[in-house]
Amino acid sequence: MNENHYAVIMAGGVGSRFWPMSKTATPKQFLDILGTGETLIRQTFTRLSKICPIPNIYIVTSKMYKNLVLEQLPEMRSFAHNILCEPVRRNTAPCIAYASAKIMKINPNAKIIVAPSDHIIMKENIFLEVVNAAMEEVAKKDCLMTLGITPSRPDTGYGYIQIDDTEDKKLTKDIFKVKTFTEKPNLEMAEFFIESGDFVWNAGIFIWSVKSIYSALKQYLPDIFELFFDEKILYNTAYEDADVEKTYYACPNISIDYGIMEKANNVYVYKTDFGWSDLGTWVSLFENSEKDSDNNVVKSVDVVECDSINNIVVAKNKLVALQGLDNYIVVDSDDVLLVCKKTDEQKIRNLVDAIKRKYGEKYI
Repeated sequence: MNENHYAVIMAGGVGSRFWPMSKTATPKQFLDILGTGETLIRQTFTRLSKICPIPNIYIVTSKMYKNLVLEQLPEMRSFAHNILCEPVRRNTAPCIAYASAKIMKINPNAKIIVAPSDHIIMKENIFLEVVNAAMEEVAKKDCLMTLGITPSRPDTGYGYIQIDDTEDKKLTKDIFKVKTFTEKPNLEMAEFFIESGDFVWNAGIFIWSVKSIYSALKQYLPDIFELFFDEKILYNTAYEDADVEKTYYACPNISIDYGIMEKANNVYVYKTDFGWSDLGTWVSLFENSEKDSDNNVVKSVDVVECDSINNIVVAKNKLVALQGLDNYIVVDSDDVLLVCKKTDEQKIRNLVDAIKRKYGEKYI
């Protein structure tokens, strides 16, 4: 295993789209959403530990989740200084700048994979091959690489990357120069993307050398660069937490995609397919789960269905009886019951906002 390989797991999200199973106190990365016996962050950690040594794995999360991380990843108890606690959420660019600055102090030859903690990957062997090959490329060339998934349908829930397949701009047969990034498109645009054959899904997984991300932050996000690469921050000492806390409160809220990837001219995408889903919604869970004979996904102990098809049912401690439901999400948590049409899933956030206004944080 290469000692220069590092991993940064982003685990600070609150997982609001998986409400009411995912709540502020226990967001989805700390849940066994798939019913496999392992939480999503546990799966991610195990997967990345096959790419780099455990002492080289860093987890960026909220202060409130540090104990959850240690509970679910006991291997990290010996490396608790690798759990980077954000005092406030500031999106992915500050998160990546923080981890990169800390890693660079330790190993300026580091090659880093940055991955969300809550994605699923069904074809792990392919994923490992792709990441190791990408690590070799970023060791040779000053580039910022992202992983792009060959799309299987015109999905409006994913971002898209347009590739430049000009021969002289390829790094390898599978690694292309990026032309454009597009946020979640409407259906008509997504269909056009699929028909053109020039677009892949943006997996939100990045691979680069620490020197390349250092240069990119310096050029495209100088404010964030100066905050996190300030020599006054005493990384890897007892003073780090206090120094970083001040830094975060002074830091703008910006994504790495918008701040760097959409602007830099050395961005490449590795086109692949390793059974990926960002598992961002109940519908994506439905699509990635086994169905019964009525095309229902049931993640509950006891369910009785009559004339009910195409539903997803999640419940903990009670019998669920369905009559005549078609295409619904039914989720029963300890203190909340959600019943929602699958086609209206994007409105769950509005529902959560309404509940917050009426009841405060009690059910959130």
